Amino acid sequence: MRRFGLIAALGALVVLGGCGGRVSGDIGRACMAGGRNAASPQLCSCVQGVANQSLSASDQRRAALFFEDPDRAQETRASDRAGDEAFWLRYKAFSQRAEAICG
Repeated sequence: MRRFGLIAALGALVVLGGCGGRVSGDIGRACMAGGRNAASPQLCSCVQGVANQSLSASDQRRAALFFEDPDRAQETRASDRAGDEAFWLRYKAFSQRAEAICG
């Protein structure tokens, strides 16, 4: 159990180390361009760091579209297609992890 805690802590440090302020990646750029008041280079870089650890490149491109068009997220969540359902589970896990790590 201690080993798991150490691994989780090290993973968080790696992600937080990427929260410097330089925003890159599809999700990081979408976060900054999304027009939300809470968006900052630090937050969006952190979220991108979590995405890099949690989502494939294609999942990141797809998730970045949610920042431009939140209705697309709802459509994906409500979809009965197996691919959409699998993506939604990955996206939901990413979102929860990003919230826990990045605030």
